Amino acid sequence: MLTREVNFALKDGRKAVLRNPRNEDIPGLLDYLVRSAGESDFIMRYPEECAKYTAEGEAKWIEDNNSNENATVLVCEVDGKIAGNCSVHRSPMMKVRHRAFIAIALLKEFWGCGIGTAMFREMEHIAGEWEGVTQLELEFVEGNARARSLYEKRGFRIVGVRPDAYRFKDGTLHNEYVMMKKLPQE
Repeated sequence: MLTREVNFALKDGRKAVLRNPRNEDIPGLLDYLVRSAGESDFIMRYPEECAKYTAEGEAKWIEDNNSNENATVLVCEVDGKIAGNCSVHRSPMMKVRHRAFIAIALLKEFWGCGIGTAMFREMEHIAGEWEGVTQLELEFVEGNARARSLYEKRGFRIVGVRPDAYRFKDGTLHNEYVMMKKLPQE
C-alpha cells in the first residue's frame, strides 16, 4: 500500500525520510540486504543466502507490496542511502484480520539514531488506520537486547516463545519471542 512520506531528523541532525520503495532503490536495496544480513545474527538470513535476490525479483516485490491493501513496506533513506526498512501487514482472513505484523531492520551504522522509533511510530499509525486492527505483533531472537528494548519502549510485551527456533552457524540454538501490543480503540 502506498503511504505518505515522513521526513524527520536523526539524533545527529541529519535528515531522513520514510517512504515506500521505488524501482530506483533496487541497487541500494540489494546492497542493504547483504550488508544487514552480515551485520547481525538476529536477521533471518545470512549474507550468502542473499544471492537469490535479483533486480527483477526486487522490482516485483516493490510492485506487489506497493499495490497490496493489506501491507506496507517502507524504506528509510539517509543521505541518498537505504539505511533500513520496515513492514506492517495484516491477513485478509476474517478471523485474524484484527492482527497486524511488524518487521524492522537497520544497517548497523544507523543503530541508535532514532530511525527505529520513527519506523514504529509510522507503522503504528498505518495499522491504526486499518479498520478493525486491534493489536500489533512481532518476533525477536533471544539475545537481541537492543531490539527488545525498542519494542518494550513502544509498549510491546512478550506473550510467547518458540524454543530453539533459530540455529546459528556455530550450532547454538536460540529462542524466538513473540511480542504483542494492543492498539487504542475509539
